[in-house]
Amino acid sequence: MVYLLCFLTSAACAVLLARNYLRTRMRMLMWSALCFFFLSCNNFIVILDLLIFPDTDFRVWRTLTSLGAVGVLLFGFIWDGSED
Repeated sequence: MVYLLCFLTSAACAVLLARNYLRTRMRMLMWSALCFFFLSCNNFIVILDLLIFPDTDFRVWRTLTSLGAVGVLLFGFIWDGSED
């Protein structure tokens, strides 16, 4: 149940951030929405890994989505920070 709630929360954050980005066009919202999208993908892979396919190891995919989430947000901080 906790894994499902984490997935739903991060997916809801991604949707809300993306919707607000489309309304305001603030690029930091776009980077944050992409980060939460990757985090929700990571949470979905955790559900697959631990609950649905417990015999299959999805550790590489979980690590890649986590790295993608942090990388996208870090890139957004650096990219938007250099414009000031």
